[in-house]
Amino acid sequence: MVPPSLHVWKSLTVILSLFSSSSLNKGSELGSYPPSCNRIECPSYDLIHVGNGFEIRRYNSSVWMSTSTIQDISIVAATRTGFLRLFDYIQGKNKYKEQIEMTSPVISQVSPGDGPICESSFTVSFYVPKKNQANPPPAKGLHVQKWGTKYAAVRQFSGFVTDSNVGEEAATLQASLYDTKWADAIAKSHGDDSKSVYTVAQYNSPFEFKNRVNEIWMLFTI
Repeated sequence: MVPPSLHVWKSLTVILSLFSSSSLNKGSELGSYPPSCNRIECPSYDLIHVGNGFEIRRYNSSVWMSTSTIQDISIVAATRTGFLRLFDYIQGKNKYKEQIEMTSPVISQVSPGDGPICESSFTVSFYVPKKNQANPPPAKGLHVQKWGTKYAAVRQFSGFVTDSNVGEEAATLQASLYDTKWADAIAKSHGDDSKSVYTVAQYNSPFEFKNRVNEIWMLFTI
């Protein structure tokens, strides 16, 4: 019999490849519903508006378990670091020693540094399943974020997330939103950070080499 710890290690090794900087595959057309959400729990949302290269969603109240701020020059490295902490958490390294079901997406909030060789700030978060949201197990080094209703301007992109493509995709989303009422809402909600802070959502299993879906979110309130 294979020791349980080996099973956990194999699972972790496979999942971590999700955050590889590899770009060996091509993804699906924009507008795809993330395939992982047909198999595991994802936060629910209502589609409010479809624009040219973006869509606006309204997310219902939800709960997320988040890391403290991670300083790094690489979103790939920062997301891997954050996910390791969150993986330990769902495997039972929490106050209640409770195992928690995997959900999707894993999101990384990005506050870019002043230049390409400057460290950025990242917060990596795991969507807490509905059955655990009333009392999510606390854990050292992690904190709970309780969202009320939030809106998101969303751009999808395919393949694997890399350090080079996330900034380009975020800039493209900002350009798509230019001179719309949504850009005004984001600016009002974010203040001075309206043109910089964004969130990267990663959905897919590393076994899925086709129809991969990632997203850039610009979150705001109305």
